[in-house]
Amino acid sequence: MKGTPIRSFKPVEAVSRALNVLRVVNEEKQSTVASLHRQTGLDKATIVRMLETLIHEGYITRDPERAIYSPTARTLLLSLGYDKSRWVASIAEPTLERFRNAIGWPSDIALFDRDAMVVVQTSRGTGPLSFNRQPGFRSPMLVTSIGLTYLAFCEDQERQRVLQRLAESPEEWNALARQPERLAELLSQVREQGYAVMSSDYADKVFSGNVWAIGVPVRHGETLFATMNIMLLKSAVSLEDALQKLLPSLKETAAEIARTLAESQH
Repeated sequence: MKGTPIRSFKPVEAVSRALNVLRVVNEEKQSTVASLHRQTGLDKATIVRMLETLIHEGYITRDPERAIYSPTARTLLLSLGYDKSRWVASIAEPTLERFRNAIGWPSDIALFDRDAMVVVQTSRGTGPLSFNRQPGFRSPMLVTSIGLTYLAFCEDQERQRVLQRLAESPEEWNALARQPERLAELLSQVREQGYAVMSSDYADKVFSGNVWAIGVPVRHGETLFATMNIMLLKSAVSLEDALQKLLPSLKETAAEIARTLAESQH
């Protein structure tokens, strides 16, 4: 039966807490009780109990000298049956190719990975628009269309975790994370209009000002699977023309991929 399964029992709160702690330790790579408290909102005594349980089960190790907790190789066992990037890439590939043939411009589809968007599939071929951006290419969050789109449409709690991490990074493209009011206004605009545009500063430095991009969410209902873009030459397509002629097709294509991803889960 498709749809959300009916629950016979209430979720086990202790299990939910332990999984939340394990997720944060896995994301941070090295955690302290204080950092876990900030990220999860759990009281420190509960966090310590969860950590001791996860250490006992072999999923976390503790450095006794620095009181730092790290994931162990055992956590890899939890993902052996699931490869999100391969799943999304294989489903998106034929649609991306049809889309490129229809509009004549390449697209990427990307997933979030800790502090960047990772391209998992692309319709780039050889020639001037390849840019060596093959699957595995990492794009910064706050200056690319795919990154800004993800931050605008992901859940609030996740957005705050990501922005805190970016704000602590000295990477030049993360400066906007330390300007919360300006960033909040930008992300609100992205949500309202349904798309994001690559930063002109990033386009100038990385692409010599020749290229720009529009990004949209690959979303079905409330589930954000990925983000998708179109890469364009500034000399060939203006923003006004792209919004009028290409954005509707981009949104339709992203919605088609999202529906297919949602259907494949059942």
